[in-house]
Amino acid sequence: MTNPVIVEVTRGGRVESRHRGSAVFVDSDGKTLLSLGNVDAPVFPRSAVKAMQALPLVESGAADAFGFGDKELALACASHSGEPEHADLAASMLAAADRGEPALECGCHWPMDQNAMIALAKTGAEPSQLHNNCSGKHAGFICAACHLGIDHAGYINYDHAIQGMIRDVMADLTGAHFGVDNCGTDGCSIPTYAIPLTALAGGFAKMASGKGLEPLRAKAATRLIDACMAEPFFVAGTKRTCTRLMKTLPGRIFAKTGAEGVFCAVLPQEGISIAVKCEDGTKRAVDATVAALIARYLDTDGETRAALMAQANRTLKNWNGIEVATIRVAGV
Repeated sequence: MTNPVIVEVTRGGRVESRHRGSAVFVDSDGKTLLSLGNVDAPVFPRSAVKAMQALPLVESGAADAFGFGDKELALACASHSGEPEHADLAASMLAAADRGEPALECGCHWPMDQNAMIALAKTGAEPSQLHNNCSGKHAGFICAACHLGIDHAGYINYDHAIQGMIRDVMADLTGAHFGVDNCGTDGCSIPTYAIPLTALAGGFAKMASGKGLEPLRAKAATRLIDACMAEPFFVAGTKRTCTRLMKTLPGRIFAKTGAEGVFCAVLPQEGISIAVKCEDGTKRAVDATVAALIARYLDTDGETRAALMAQANRTLKNWNGIEVATIRVAGV
């Protein structure tokens, strides 16, 4: 199946670029409401599933034992920008478990936020693993391991107990297979698994509704989704798409991006979950598509819908501030 064009970029009145992709909407019962393209093709969801991967932190009792609130739980689900608030909170989470930055196994990179990167560089300091966009997630893994009395060393490896817990959680949520045969390595070094978009959307539908889940898991899932919506800055950061979408209508939208053009979103009140994959992995295309799809199904006023569509269809300016191109959703 050929995926349809979901986003076009125009310049000078002509289409300059086209982005193909797939998308699926499911309701709280897992019923498909909308399907575009090949939604059964396996894709690596990457960071889009961090809220699922954070469930052992809550279910194990670690989050409560260490006194974590919404900010910490949101950071455990985050692909953050490495701003000072993000790095400091990740350090605080590790300190709660009597651990420090060296315990992380996610690797170092400069803050994704340009201002944070420049400020850090001006001090003459090098980035640490705390600046890695996945440091909150990894801090959550370490805290869960410490609370359970498990040696956290090597927690990034497929055969570590923490990764086994994550596989079990994700299989329960999505109904998909998680094994060596569909496993790759994510940018932060943990395993990532290729599963269909339908399974991905269905998993988030279960997280949002709790249907089909044991009470403890349902409660933990709701707690994580609610924490992300309550603290959207800690899920991403300044000027980031996830944060902007969740701030558009606080408490009504959960949004989480993944690398290579994957994006998931949940509208809890409407009982709808969304999973999108841009075929060429382009961020600008998947960001626009998700905003347009949320606007399509969100039960809200015209002003909010217009604000969402303004995030979907937007102009591009050159370095002189001249409008030179447009990004527009197509066929969504």
